[in-house]
Amino acid sequence: MKQKWIRTLVRTSLVLGGLTAATIGFAQPKITPEKDIIGFTLGDDYHIANYTQLATMLQKWASESDRMKLVGIGTTEEGRTEYMAIISSPANLAKLDHYKEISQKLARGRITDEQAKAFAKEGKAIVWLDGGLHASESVNQQAIDETVYQLVSRTDEETTRFLNDCVTLLAIINPDGDELVANWYMRNPDEKLRTMQTLPKLYNKYIGHDNNRDMLMFNMKESMNQARQLYIEWYPQVMHNAHQPGFSSGGSVVFIPPFRDPFNYFYDALIPVGIEEVGAAMQARLIAKGMGGTTSRDSMSYSTWYNGSVRTAGYFRNQIGVLTEIVGNPTPIQIPVNPVFQLPRSDWPLPVAPTTETNMWHYKQSIDYMVELYKAVIDYAARNRDAVLYNSYMMARRSIDKGNQDSWTITPARMDAMEAAAAKARAASPNAGRGGRGGGGDAVVGFGTTPPVPYEFYQNVLHDPAARDARGYIITTNQDDFPTVVKFINVLLKGGVEVQRATADFSVGGKSYSKGSFVVKSAQAFRPAVLDSFEPNFHPTDLAYPGGPPKRPYDITGWTIAKQMGIQYDRVLDGFDGPFEQLGFDLLPPPVASIGGVAKPVGYLVSHKENDSFVLTNRLLKAKADVYWLKDEVTVDGKGLGTGTIYVPASAAAQPVLEQGAKGLGVTIYGVAAAPKGEAVKLKPIRIGLLDLYGGSMPSGWLRWMFEHYEFPFELVFPQVLEAGNLKASYDVIVFPSGVYTEGRGGRPAMGGGAGGPAPDAIPEEFRSMLGAVTNAKTIPAVRKFVEDGGTIIGLGSSATIGEAMGLPVEDYLTVNGAPLSSDKFYVPGSVLAVKFNNKNPIAYGMPDDGYIFFDNSPVLRLKMDATPKLSRAAWFDSKAPLFSGWAIGQEYLQGGDLATEAGVGAGKIVLIGFEATFRGTPHGTFKLFFNSLYYGSATPASLDKSPAAGTN
Repeated sequence: MKQKWIRTLVRTSLVLGGLTAATIGFAQPKITPEKDIIGFTLGDDYHIANYTQLATMLQKWASESDRMKLVGIGTTEEGRTEYMAIISSPANLAKLDHYKEISQKLARGRITDEQAKAFAKEGKAIVWLDGGLHASESVNQQAIDETVYQLVSRTDEETTRFLNDCVTLLAIINPDGDELVANWYMRNPDEKLRTMQTLPKLYNKYIGHDNNRDMLMFNMKESMNQARQLYIEWYPQVMHNAHQPGFSSGGSVVFIPPFRDPFNYFYDALIPVGIEEVGAAMQARLIAKGMGGTTSRDSMSYSTWYNGSVRTAGYFRNQIGVLTEIVGNPTPIQIPVNPVFQLPRSDWPLPVAPTTETNMWHYKQSIDYMVELYKAVIDYAARNRDAVLYNSYMMARRSIDKGNQDSWTITPARMDAMEAAAAKARAASPNAGRGGRGGGGDAVVGFGTTPPVPYEFYQNVLHDPAARDARGYIITTNQDDFPTVVKFINVLLKGGVEVQRATADFSVGGKSYSKGSFVVKSAQAFRPAVLDSFEPNFHPTDLAYPGGPPKRPYDITGWTIAKQMGIQYDRVLDGFDGPFEQLGFDLLPPPVASIGGVAKPVGYLVSHKENDSFVLTNRLLKAKADVYWLKDEVTVDGKGLGTGTIYVPASAAAQPVLEQGAKGLGVTIYGVAAAPKGEAVKLKPIRIGLLDLYGGSMPSGWLRWMFEHYEFPFELVFPQVLEAGNLKASYDVIVFPSGVYTEGRGGRPAMGGGAGGPAPDAIPEEFRSMLGAVTNAKTIPAVRKFVEDGGTIIGLGSSATIGEAMGLPVEDYLTVNGAPLSSDKFYVPGSVLAVKFNNKNPIAYGMPDDGYIFFDNSPVLRLKMDATPKLSRAAWFDSKAPLFSGWAIGQEYLQGGDLATEAGVGAGKIVLIGFEATFRGTPHGTFKLFFNSLYYGSATPASLDKSPAAGTN
């Protein structure tokens, strides 16, 4: 009897033990420690694990743990697999597709409120944690693996709760850069001499630090990989994007949200509130553990206005995104004594003790902070699981509802209109009561010193029916550059925006549209991203103090990619429908076209309005076919092909290239029965030298990416090559990207490139040829000789200031009495402006008469037209109010200023394009100015058959 009782007790104990393991702590896993895999522990001083090592640990742990699934989410620009760890309880992992589907349905908002509440109770909070985006900010990729290790190896109650209530996605999102930076640091066998400084190239193959600016266009493979998980597959309700400051901590340890104002007007108000909540949870967790040194809000410049960084793009897709900036380095650092940070306030509530040379701040301390911050985000999502899931639905539902009814986005411009109308009414009736009464209610109460406004102006001006938001946008097939339209649609699809396509002809508001037109309705979950893509952004005036200088924004302030890409579209203000099919989120292939015109042509006309005509041109020249630009525009079947219409004589070399150009690129091509008449130039193959600097210039990297996509032949050149001279023997055109020339007025260095680089003996010999800077003393004489010998130079963006050094009769337009305008007088940070183009000028062939450019406090030129060499005007401001999207102080100073010009010097050409015509691979609408400039200098006058082309006029 006693033995039976003992056996029963043992069985009961085992059952209770099993219940405890399931509900409080899982059975102790056997997870291999980091040191046993890579030879050191993450956080050891003077050691960084590279991506190969980090991925090896993830693979090992995935094979050992039933809490973890490791998936590849795509390849990088250098071909590495980008891994994402999915961590949850074994039971949750067994139903992973089900929880993903719940997240998708909630995020898309097309379910009932009852279904949403049921899903919120049943679902698991989806949390995204990342690290390593900026590879030199090395704490975070190490902390990602350390967090994974703790989540799969620990059995405490909190870890169990995380596993039960959340599905956590952890990703190292710049594998190429993390490999480069870690290997660079670890290359020195003497650990005390290890440094991440003097990195020879960008830590992303093309764009370096700008990989956190690519979630607007999703140009890079890594950006596409992440966007698919964030906005198409998993829809995390909360995400944490981790960084390190690129400067001394100043006495703090880590920046944590909330962020400073402004936040963007397009997205839901739950976003800034949600950020505040998550930030408070992060602060509270660290403070509870006695981990001080946090700062927030105005202690740094981070705001929530910009759409394009990894954390902010989600705001326009109903996703709470937080950013942290942690100090730290594998080489121990000091936390200095800064009196400001030693006095507690709401922005830094718990000061951290400074360190000394004998008591340094260690890498492990920073990693420990980051692990706690990652856990704080998981903890917030777990404790508020029902709320974060339901709020995801609520934001989506509100977006859909707004898109189905009259609604207004209130912006500073709309407020100004209301206040102007009220001021006009006051002036007309000075004795009328301030504020007044509207609709029978009490007088509106003003705030601070702002005068109250009668309700009628709120109703009739602020909510003017003509100013209401669009219900949708229609993009017709009859475009100047339809292949670029398809690229624009793909940008929307990459970001999870729903797009429809017409399956038959239809009409809306009395206007007819053709089959194949694209329709983007605003009645969808990601409505903020829709409006943001088509409508202007109006950044508020943000000054350090009234009447003072502007506060620098976190990044650019206006983008409106539809305008930057040159897309023509109709805004539809009333509800509409038609024969529309919903597109999936797989990218569209280039459009397929057929060669029009006569059956047996003597040659072909190609539209100069299409960017991909340059791909075709490069392929034709590579095949040794003849290519001409006609001086005047040619019209075929009522369609203008643009000034500089391209003519290709029929030949065995040209035929297959043209056929592939129509089918594979969708380029507009017409066969003609006779050669065109009029003046022309003949193009020749060109040898392009693209200037780069030691450490890598991001504008140069973006151009390298563009050259590869548009199939231009090029090679990188560095300042030492320019200074050596004899440049015409190797190059026909040399490109100076924005920022590489800094000795002209208004010049500024390109982020990522150094001013000459490190001392030669501080780097391996193989990289020393990359050192140097572009100087007036050494570089300009050799470059001037290159131009005189027949070469072309192109100065882009801030490097357009090279024109004055090269002897062109140009000067800074934005001056008063010879002095540059101060920032309180003139300031236009990253905005879209309206300009005029002279499309009779070869560098502006194919451009419209009126268009939009991206301007970032760019050089504006004054052309001395009566001087020599003779300058030719290509783009200029003709308005006192050119701002379309963004922020501008003193925009009236721009009227009459020039933006693009060219001149012949000796046998060569100098082209200056002062605005950012290629900025971050975004403004497709102005790519042509740059592409034209590459070929124009080497083109030669040619005589063509004077007989008229059939079908043309």
